[in-house]
Amino acid sequence: MGVPPTPSGQWGRAKRLNRVLVCAAAVPAMLIAAGCSSDSGSDGGEDKAADTSASASPSPSPTVRAAVYTDLPEACDVLSEKTLGDLVPKAKSGKEGQSDDIAKRASCSWSSLANNGVDGSQFRWLNVSMLRFDSDVARGAGDELAKEYYDKQVKDAQATDGAKGTEAEPISGTGDEATAVRYDLKKKEGAFKQQTVVARVENVVVTLDYNGAGLAGDKTPSADELMKDAKKAAEEAVASVTGTKDGKSSKDDKDDKGDGGAPGSGAPLESKG
Repeated sequence: MGVPPTPSGQWGRAKRLNRVLVCAAAVPAMLIAAGCSSDSGSDGGEDKAADTSASASPSPSPTVRAAVYTDLPEACDVLSEKTLGDLVPKAKSGKEGQSDDIAKRASCSWSSLANNGVDGSQFRWLNVSMLRFDSDVARGAGDELAKEYYDKQVKDAQATDGAKGTEAEPISGTGDEATAVRYDLKKKEGAFKQQTVVARVENVVVTLDYNGAGLAGDKTPSADELMKDAKKAAEEAVASVTGTKDGKSSKDDKDDKGDGGAPGSGAPLESKG
């Protein structure tokens, strides 16, 4: 026969049994809690997915205002025959500069030499160049880029190597802004009077260079007269640019009117004499 359990032993077994029952009762509650927790987690996942989807929506693309001018006139046609006759008498057809994109960069130059016999000769050289800037999201609006280039052109003209007596003045009525720069330049052929007019119209910069010299004993031309002619020509060149706003070049307009216009055609890279 076994030893009958003592009161203390019975009490110990009762305590252990009680703990087992309590734990067993707690299991369903834990399962319920876990179930609730699982449901809650599911809702949170859906909310997170919705937030992720919303954040993945494309943001608006950056924009910049469009450039006003999308083309350039043909450089050798920006000046009339009369203007060319006044500035470079008896000049041959304009010489086009080179360009990889004539819609953005164009130039044309003319030269003349009027022989006065024993009195020497008068030399004239004229160059018109145009540079057009497109608007770009990364770089900025076309007119702002043109403004930067305009300022640089004016500074470069004033800083020409060997220039003497440099003067600069603003010009009104030629594009949105314009500056005339004049100076004397001594070359082996003689003393040259240089006139440079830089003008900006919206997103296009026009640079007109005009110089003259009396060679082989002929008198030096008047700087004031040369500047007067340069300003007139620059205003005409700017007007040719503004004429492209309707989608026509200056050559197209002349062809429509039956006017042959100035000699030469094409449009190219800026060339300096």
